Amino acid sequence: MIPPILTTDRLTLAPQEISDFEDSAAMWSDPLVTRHIGGRTSTPEESWARLLRGRGLWALLGYGYWAVRETTTGRYVGEVGFGDFRRGLEPSIDGTPEMGWALATWAQGQGFASEAVAAALSWGVGQWDRAPVVCIIDPDNAPSLKLAHKMGFLEVTRPTYRDAPTVLLQRG
Repeated sequence: MIPPILTTDRLTLAPQEISDFEDSAAMWSDPLVTRHIGGRTSTPEESWARLLRGRGLWALLGYGYWAVRETTTGRYVGEVGFGDFRRGLEPSIDGTPEMGWALATWAQGQGFASEAVAAALSWGVGQWDRAPVVCIIDPDNAPSLKLAHKMGFLEVTRPTYRDAPTVLLQRG
């Protein structure tokens, strides 16, 4: 599978490349980015593994993660995409595309997340029609919960993941 490049009015979503590593590692080392995504910053090693996983998903599953950049400046905005992480949640979401997104602090609050998530979901509908897509969000992450609802995700349940409460949402 050759990952597609998606474009919006302001953004380019391209498959993650080695050249994205420094920007990705900087984003994942920012406590303001990770406070609702695991609650701790990532080491460079963890960020490298995340980049490899995001790109490798494409070869194994036919979907994965994109690096998101401003089209006009090339500035790194964040990451958006789909995975299947075998999280062991109940109810099980194994085998269901799980959407995720993270934006650099500077890019938050500008509508970039809405734009990138909408583009990725549009691509997903073209792949899976109306099959379910899920996401999990920290219950304290009001902006992401608002975005998920705006994109048609509905709350399914509130399971515990890694000893912390989370919200499981589904679309489709």
